[in-house]
Amino acid sequence: MALKAVILIGGPQKGTRFRPLSFEVPKPLFPVAGVPMVQHHIEACAKVPGMKEILLVGFYQPHEALSRFLLSAQQEFKIPISPRQPFPATHRCHQMLISPCLAHRYLQEYAALGTGGGIYHFRDQILSGGAEAFFVLNADVCSEFPLQEMLEFWQGHRDAHSFVILGTTANRTQALNYGCIVANADTQEVQHYVEKPSTFVSEIINCGIYLFTPAIFQHIGKVFQRNQQELVLYPYLGEESSNGWQRAEVIRLEQDVFTALAGSGKLYVYKTDGFWSQIKSAGSAIYASRLYLNQYSKSHPERLAQNKPGGPIIRGNVYIHPTASIDSTAVLGPNVSIGEGVTVGAGVRVRESIVLHGASLHDHTCVLNTIVGWDSTIGRWARVEGTPSDPNPNDPYAKIDSETLFRDGRLTPSITILGCSVTIPAEVVILNSIVLPHKELSRSYKNQIIL
Repeated sequence: MALKAVILIGGPQKGTRFRPLSFEVPKPLFPVAGVPMVQHHIEACAKVPGMKEILLVGFYQPHEALSRFLLSAQQEFKIPISPRQPFPATHRCHQMLISPCLAHRYLQEYAALGTGGGIYHFRDQILSGGAEAFFVLNADVCSEFPLQEMLEFWQGHRDAHSFVILGTTANRTQALNYGCIVANADTQEVQHYVEKPSTFVSEIINCGIYLFTPAIFQHIGKVFQRNQQELVLYPYLGEESSNGWQRAEVIRLEQDVFTALAGSGKLYVYKTDGFWSQIKSAGSAIYASRLYLNQYSKSHPERLAQNKPGGPIIRGNVYIHPTASIDSTAVLGPNVSIGEGVTVGAGVRVRESIVLHGASLHDHTCVLNTIVGWDSTIGRWARVEGTPSDPNPNDPYAKIDSETLFRDGRLTPSITILGCSVTIPAEVVILNSIVLPHKELSRSYKNQIIL
């Protein structure tokens, strides 16, 4: 069976809650558990039998970070890269071959077109080669990605024109923050779908991972035609007329398509008990890193550091890049990711943190619940600590909350974030703070944003 996958990576206008980290690299390329966030999606898709092509759709301009990712993927998967010429009209395509039968391309939208508008715009590229079905995955989620199970569930319905949403269970309060699904208990047919309802609808929520057939474009096309008709009746709506075609192409799968498909016998939900979380903020990246590190024991045990003679003390799941220099007296873990070229001195303690490329932790520093930015330095005996924003451990269905930066006029306690090339002096304490890039601090800070 010929399959494809589409990964929606968004663009620079998205991911604002991920700042200041998204200033340096596009959010989908931010390292989570040692590899770029979107690489977890690619690895999951590549494991599905019959997968012929993986497409990345977004509106990031091609730039150095994206090129570096393509090159690193070439080395990781031992594949050649062959660039394609840009399309002459409104989009561009960059191709990378993952194997003789599996290709990987980046399709650049001319503007933000929404989750449905992006795939509709590139429907010809998605359907080329005769794909019988294709997955659509949002880049800002972490999951076990039970794609093979979704495929088998879809095949069991014997309906070539049905579609599948991956769902999971949330508690009644947090379900209001997601798309809620009411499904038939026996057939799992979606009978009702509401995106972020104001009152309780269902505990089953949309995971942002879908399995479609080419028939989905007929339903998206109806929305596009309706948008065009509305533009004829209401041509401006307070906007410039040059934006009219763009407004017609902005289509949201969740609000515009799923709500209409619910109850039609065409939409089903596959419920997973595996881990799942959104990655909307920097704090959720640390939680996602923990989930992936836990999974590595089964999927990628070679990525987990082990206690060895002459090496650092490892507690729990830890990823260490091979180029990192770690003193043997350092204690790392649990849930720690150490990036390329990082230097960790004697007596350093790191827990529940991500330390990015080129950072330096001097002797006896303590780093807890923190993201240490690229090429940042923490001085001797300094303590950098944040407050974790984990889900309620006593609720098996709890999800990570979407953080608000301020509450009651004060900065909400959360993880500490050091931007790129930040310098922390010796013997200071940085607590629950966000430090923007290229800052050289001279004293301790608590609950502050340092501009």
